[in-house]
Amino acid sequence: MHGLFEVDVTAANRLLASQDPPATLTAFIVASVARAAAAHPQVHAYRNWRGQLVTHHHVDVTTIVEISTSKGPFPLPHVLRDANIRSVSDLTAELHRVKRDPSGSRGGNWVERAAPTVTRIPGAIRAMYGVMARSVAVRQRIGTVAVTAVGMFAGGGGFGLTPMTLMTLEVVVGGMSQRPRVVDDRIEVRDVLDLAIAIDHNVVDGAPATRFIAELRELIECAAVLSAPN
Repeated sequence: MHGLFEVDVTAANRLLASQDPPATLTAFIVASVARAAAAHPQVHAYRNWRGQLVTHHHVDVTTIVEISTSKGPFPLPHVLRDANIRSVSDLTAELHRVKRDPSGSRGGNWVERAAPTVTRIPGAIRAMYGVMARSVAVRQRIGTVAVTAVGMFAGGGGFGLTPMTLMTLEVVVGGMSQRPRVVDDRIEVRDVLDLAIAIDHNVVDGAPATRFIAELRELIECAAVLSAPN
């Protein structure tokens, strides 16, 4: 299942900019997604080799950090552990550390050892994903939820859709732009972010998915993870 929806991030942008040092929008979205997933664990469950449904008692979010390499920029997968109980500033600091020193990430170590070989074999990545998707040990290493960004579309709005990877739940952060919205019966210009949600319908029914998205929208638009005490 794919869902496309807009969220008002005006309050979040104001609070992010007021922090010292400023926190990132990516970290804010990661924290919001993680808290919503923790409240609705069905959306990031998976099926093991026996077909049994396995749920998590934690939310580890895999996101992408663009790092510099000798051959140019590289999208490095990095796991933010226990993202549902961490502050946005803490998540921001970790993302900055990985960008400065990719060797501190398990993903960075994998890139150095395996990527040069695996990426030369046609179909190797797809086959590897198929095997890894049902492994408990792999899930413990790679995280339970994916959050990725497709850029700001040259400063405008826009949605990004990606094929499902290993995760039951994937959130794709799209573009942001200013748009008219109704606020307290008035038309105001607001900062609006486009999000795409991909959920594996083999694992998650429509009703739990809908409840998760409703809570995620509320957390983002109220900037709950920024205004609530940590």
